[in-house]
Amino acid sequence: MEILVVTGGIGSGKSEVCRILQECYSCGVYNADERVKSLYDTHPTLLDDIEELTGDNLRDESGRFVPSRLSARIFSDRRLLKEVEKLVFPALMDDFRTWAEDYADDRFVVFESATILEKPEFQGFGDKVVLVDALVETRLERACLRDSAPRESIYARMLNQKMMNSISGGEMKAEVDAVIHNLGTLSDLRYSTIRVIKELYGNL
Repeated sequence: MEILVVTGGIGSGKSEVCRILQECYSCGVYNADERVKSLYDTHPTLLDDIEELTGDNLRDESGRFVPSRLSARIFSDRRLLKEVEKLVFPALMDDFRTWAEDYADDRFVVFESATILEKPEFQGFGDKVVLVDALVETRLERACLRDSAPRESIYARMLNQKMMNSISGGEMKAEVDAVIHNLGTLSDLRYSTIRVIKELYGNL
C-alpha cells in the first residue's frame, strides 16, 4: 500500500481531486486538515499539552476546543506556531498510521494536505506527490465563492502559503511527481486526474 499525497493551495481544487479519486478508485482519503481539527477534541493529551504551552484556555464552557482562540495566538507568532506543530504533527502521524491499517491491502491511500510541502517535518513523507494547481487569481475567486468570505480575508490566508504561490508562479518542487492543472470544468479535472493516476500507477 502506497501513500499518495495530494496537495495544493487554497482554492486549487485538491479536495475535488480527492473526491474523484475516491469515486474512481475506491481508495481511502485521509484529510489531514480535518483530522487535525478532530484530534484537538479526541486525542487524550494533545489539547492539554497545547494549553500548557500557550498558557491559554482554548475551550468553551462545555470543554470543547475553540479553534479561533488558538488561531489568534499563533497567526502572527511564528515561533509559537512551530512549537504547537511539534505537538500536533506526531499526534497526526499516529492517527494516520492507525487509520491506514484498514487499507493495508489497497494499492494506495490518499493523504490530503494543503501545507505538507511547506513543513520540513514531512520531508520524504509519502510515496508519490500530486500537486493540484491553478492561477493565484483563480484560486482566490474560487475560495471566496466557496467560503463566502471577503477577498481580503482569503488573500491574507493565501499569503501564508508562500511556496504554493511560488509554484503557481512557475516554480516547482523536486518532491512533486505530477501536477494537475485545474483550469477548466469538473469534467476536465476528472480527465486530468485519471490521466495522472495512469501515469503513476498504470491501469488499475
